[in-house]
Amino acid sequence: MPDRFIEVSLDKRGVSCTAKLLDDRAPITCEAVWNALPLGGDVYHAKYARNEIYALIPPFAPEEPPLENPTITPIPGDLCYFTFTQTQLATSSYGYEEQADHRGRTTVVDLALFYERNNLLINGDAGWVPGIVWGSVVDGLDRMADACQDLWRAGAIGETLNFRRVQ
Repeated sequence: MPDRFIEVSLDKRGVSCTAKLLDDRAPITCEAVWNALPLGGDVYHAKYARNEIYALIPPFAPEEPPLENPTITPIPGDLCYFTFTQTQLATSSYGYEEQADHRGRTTVVDLALFYERNNLLINGDAGWVPGIVWGSVVDGLDRMADACQDLWRAGAIGETLNFRRVQ
């Protein structure tokens, strides 16, 4: 299979990077994501995992992928896939407003980009939170990391995180 690439973007900030799908390491997840593209939604910056931005979207795979190519220590440029139940993300201390789009969904998919080092996927309420590494940024991570830092400091309201096929 030829290499497949996607664009990951923060549209309001006009910044994007290119990532290669890791079909050899996470084939089921890559196929599910690829078939569902474009995907995206309101962006959030992580509180616990450190250098992560993510979007919470409705499930799109015929069935949730198995935990292939798992990590609890993502590195810069990793794209990760997480599945949560609605109740796991209902705690107001996580920063989700009452009208957040994911509220009320039985299953919530979290598509994330890690943009810097020293990440650890542990949640004080739930413990370890392994994710599926399904992509790796190959171009533009420096620009995206700068935009992610701006997102952390200036705020995420009105910004979206989007995943699209590279044509």
